[in-house]
This record gives sequence, structure tokens and C-alpha cells, in this order.
Amino acid sequence: QVQLVESGGGLARAGGSLRLSCKASGRIVGINVMGWYRQSPGRMRDLVADISTAGDTFYADTIKGRATISRDNALNTIYLQMGSLKPEDTGVYYCNLKGKPGEDYWGQGTQVTVSS
Repeated sequence: QVQLVESGGGLARAGGSLRLSCKASGRIVGINVMGWYRQSPGRMRDLVADISTAGDTFYADTIKGRATISRDNALNTIYLQMGSLKPEDTGVYYCNLKGKPGEDYWGQGTQVTVSS
């Protein structure tokens, strides 16, 4: 069993910044991919960014150039630093961990709201 605990969400003004954190605990496989997904009302949950234990990263086009994902493998923690925030960044951000085939864990989600 794996638990994911998120923090760092909240209110921000357009052009501002936020830093999200997610710590994983439990029976965690040594090689995995952790990432952030966003869901807004009426939309499906979409991948924002992820990072492997080897350091390979992926960014969605909507956030590329405005965000940096990083991780601390020893702490099983990932971070998402977002800047130049836009109202379109608003949504519930879910932390995700994919380990062995068939392993897929989710956090409870943290709300990010960006005002004009």
C-alpha cells in the first residue's frame, strides 16, 4: 500500500507562483514515475508533468516553460514549482505514482485557484 500526501495548493494572482509538494510513503518500488495531474470542472484529469527516478521529465504544452518538476528519491517526494500563473491553471491537482505494472496510486488532490 502507498499513501500520497500533497501540500502547497491555494490562491494565487495571475503572474504569481506556487510550489506543490507530494510525499509518498509505504511499500514503494525503487523505480517509479511520479507526477501531477490537473482536473477542472467539466474536464478530464490531464497529466501536467511527471518525473522518473532517473530524472527524466515530461511537461504538458500548457505548462512548459512556466514550471519545473523535481524529486528527492531518498524522501520519495516530488515538487512542482509553477510561475507566471494563468487563470487556466486553476483546478484540482492530484499527485500520482506509477510503480510496477498495475501499480497506480493517487493523492487526495489539492486545489489551485488563479485569479485574474
